[in-house]
Parts: sequence; structure tokens; C-alpha cells
Amino acid sequence: MPFTALPALAELERILQLAGDRVEARVVHEVGTEGGVLPVYAIAMGNPAPDVPAIGFFGGVHGLERIGTEVVLAFLGSLVQRMAWDHTLHQQLQTMRMVFMPLVNPGGMQRGTRANPQGVDLMRNAPIDAQEPVPPWVGGQRVSARIPWYRGAVDSPMQPESQALCDVVEAELTHRAFSISVDCHSGFGVRDRLWFPYAHTRQPICHLAEMYVLRRMYRQSYSHHPYLFEPQSLQYLTHGDLWDYLHTRLQDPARQVFLPLTLEMGSWLWIKKNPRQLFSRYGIFNPLIGHRQERVLRRHITLLDFVSRAACSATSWLPQGAYRHAMHAEALERWYG
Repeated sequence: MPFTALPALAELERILQLAGDRVEARVVHEVGTEGGVLPVYAIAMGNPAPDVPAIGFFGGVHGLERIGTEVVLAFLGSLVQRMAWDHTLHQQLQTMRMVFMPLVNPGGMQRGTRANPQGVDLMRNAPIDAQEPVPPWVGGQRVSARIPWYRGAVDSPMQPESQALCDVVEAELTHRAFSISVDCHSGFGVRDRLWFPYAHTRQPICHLAEMYVLRRMYRQSYSHHPYLFEPQSLQYLTHGDLWDYLHTRLQDPARQVFLPLTLEMGSWLWIKKNPRQLFSRYGIFNPLIGHRQERVLRRHITLLDFVSRAACSATSWLPQGAYRHAMHAEALERWYG
């Protein structure tokens, strides 16, 4: 199947053609398939200076979860359109960096699989092991690529798609004084969740106070929002989480604030409203009715715009001194008490 038959990739390339030289686009990996080569794109816009804050948006890590890619593409497309007339957007981009990888796993999406074409689950593929017992199989396994949640062989290098994501994050985000990432997924529960590390341990992240203040700001700005904000470890632990791995690789966490968020869209709600989706493997992870998909895109673009503004304005809200200690204590009580 030629890569032009992949609708998400065709939409991404249409957006890039529309954007022209207003964005920086490069192919960071190519996935060979029976029908051709599928590129993995990284797109950037805004100020490349290392002293400005940055945010990254990621989708399509799991090939079956097309809605994650569609959310990122909808936001990227909106920004490209606004570049033609929105002076406030241009002012924002002068003071920050934005990075996009909307389709990390095009081979998996083309094949209709969670894993990449080698059968590896990219979100179980990082070289980091859970410090406590994980749930069988779903927490990551090395038995067979024919079974979901396969981590890859012991001591093997990361898959090229995983490595490409890590390379982009470390080149564009984590070396800065402040950065955020949002990785869009679907398939867990009936509520939309915003998960943050860790997944390999129940211990809190060192930037817990900053996560808690970010949550408070969102709740104050959008009092009727749909999200449950929590560490992933409250639900289950896993091996090989890419965002855990990237956060633990920070050279100086005291000076580098990195806030990785995973948007986990509650696809069980779509099944509840349309039980026939159970008979489609795509229906388990994606809204299949047009108006429902449009509603999902509208809802989450608001979130992505908020975190972009929060990244741009980080110096005005990052907690310091006694206030940071108080926020850390409140967060411990809420999530780990």
C-alpha cells in the first residue's frame, strides 16, 4: 500500500504544503513497508533560541489510536491557518518554540496495529524497568511480538520510531529551562485523563509542584473541563515508558523543568454511546461517528491551546520558595496521601 493511502499522512503533508516556509519540517525516520516508504515528520515553529520555553505535541505512537494523530493535526492546521492573520500568535511564537510529531508510528497506523511493523509497542520500548510489579502483559512483556505490549528483545536498541521521538525531545525540549510535552492517546476508561509520570514507580515526580500548579491554573481557567489529572501510577505501572525515560534523563532537574503530559482520551465512552463500535478494532479506540469526532477535536484543541499559553508564560506562574513547598505538600496529599 503506498503511503499516500494513509489519510493522516496525506493530511499532514497537505498542512505542510499550506504552511510553506512558515514552519520547519524534516523527516527524522523512514519506515519501509511492502507498498513504499512512510516518513516520520518532525515540525517546528517559533523561536529556536535555547533560552525560550518550548512545547511539543505528539500523536500516533500507537497505530490503532488514530484520534490522537487527528487531534494534533487539527491543532497544527489551526495554527498554520492563523499564521496568515493572527498577530498575537506571531508575538507568542517570538517568545517560545513549538514542536510537532503528529504521526510517530505510521507503519502501525497503516497496518492497523498498536505496535510498529516489527511488533514492538513503542510506549513499552524505552530502556527503563518498573521498580515494582506491573500488571501481567499490559505492563510490558518480552515473550513474543505476536502478543500486545511487546517491549522488544532484552538489550536490543530502541526501535527507530522510539529513538526518533527521544532525539527530537532532547534536541528541542528537555535541554531548556522549561518545557512541556503532550502525547495524545485513547483507549482507557470513560473519562478523559491527563496522566503524568511516573509509570515505572509509585514515587512522585520531582516536578510535582509544577504539575499541581498547572492543574490548578487549568481548573481556574476552565471550571467545567472534562479531565481527570493524575499520575499514571494511580492506575497501573508499566515497563519502558518513553516519558519516564526522558524525564529521568534530565541532566539537572533543579534547573530544567520538564512536564510530560499524556492525554488519554476515554474511548469507552464512545463505545457506551455506540456499542456497535465493539465490532471494529478501530471502534475500540476512536469515535466512528462524524459529529462525535468533531466534538472530540473541538474539546481537545482548547486544552492544547491552554498548555501552549502556559508554556509561553511559564515565568509568571512557576512556583518558587515557600509557595512551591506548599504546592508540593498539597499535591502529595491529593495524589499520594
